Amino acid sequence: MSGVTLTNAIKRYGDVQVIHGVDLEIEDGEFCVFVGPSGCGKSTLLRMVAGLEETSDGQIHIGKRDVTRLDPAERGVAMVFQTYALYPHMTVAENMGFGLRMNGHPKAEIRSKVAEASRILQLDDYLNRKPAALSGGQRQRVAIGRAIVRGPEVFLFDEPLSNLDAELRVEMRVEIARLHNEIGATMIYVTHDQVEAMTLADKIVVLRAGRVEQVGAPLDLYRDPDNRFVAGFIGSPAMNFFDGVVEDGGIRVPGLGDAVVTSALALPGSGSGVTVGLRPNHLLIDPTGDSHAVDLTESLGGVSYVYLNAANGDRLVIEAREDQPMPGGGRVGVSFDAANAYLFDAATGARLR
Repeated sequence: MSGVTLTNAIKRYGDVQVIHGVDLEIEDGEFCVFVGPSGCGKSTLLRMVAGLEETSDGQIHIGKRDVTRLDPAERGVAMVFQTYALYPHMTVAENMGFGLRMNGHPKAEIRSKVAEASRILQLDDYLNRKPAALSGGQRQRVAIGRAIVRGPEVFLFDEPLSNLDAELRVEMRVEIARLHNEIGATMIYVTHDQVEAMTLADKIVVLRAGRVEQVGAPLDLYRDPDNRFVAGFIGSPAMNFFDGVVEDGGIRVPGLGDAVVTSALALPGSGSGVTVGLRPNHLLIDPTGDSHAVDLTESLGGVSYVYLNAANGDRLVIEAREDQPMPGGGRVGVSFDAANAYLFDAATGARLR
């Protein structure tokens, strides 16, 4: 098994550049997740590692090998796609062993590798079934098994859970995490779902418009985002953002009833714009706080999300625990601890530190 290194990786389609000089190092045995909104380039970057997209410039190394110009079959990778792509006329065992059979591997070796993959993925009871007799989650496990039997240096997953319902997505997240713990292989996983990223990854790569915005462990990105984009993308529900204005060493926030946020940070000059970010769990329902109109309440049992409309038109979300009383009358007061506020440059979105 091997790590993956990208050095100034660039992808162009004609005159249009879609991946802009990505530098990234993924350690041997690491579970790395590419995450970002649709169209950010995460699948393109994964396909560049796989060799399914040509790298226009820069280099890609798997272990010590420069694979930039190698064919996909020579790179030592196995890819699991969003669609299962199973052969409907073959059994589970035949589907998993098909690639080895086509490459002329001995039957005894194929049986051994299929049996080991089946054990890891708990498919022993389904080896003689055909795909039509399997659930969506079982079919995806067969697709993963087909990758395992190849013994690749790197596993690549391109949104493999997108076609599953909510319950199966949770089940398969657990399966993939368990698989990584058992075989210890390097895995690169693409998703637009930041919950998948947070729960699976050792390392998250946040992409926007073909550029890396930030790389780090899930909780590091959550607690210490470099810019407004990362702060808003990592965390569910998303961080609340409010326009603020620097006045007399503090930041006046009209969306929070002209509350003043003070900070030990060096702030821009008076009159400058600063964006104030507060996570939903850092806003408190407080009868003595500034009052806002309730737009919607989502009650999920142990937690509720209260969506509010501020007087200036800002939208904010509060996370309320089940034991927190909800005031009636269609309005709630809101307060917060300024120590929990994140501050960003209003023009560039960069974090003020």
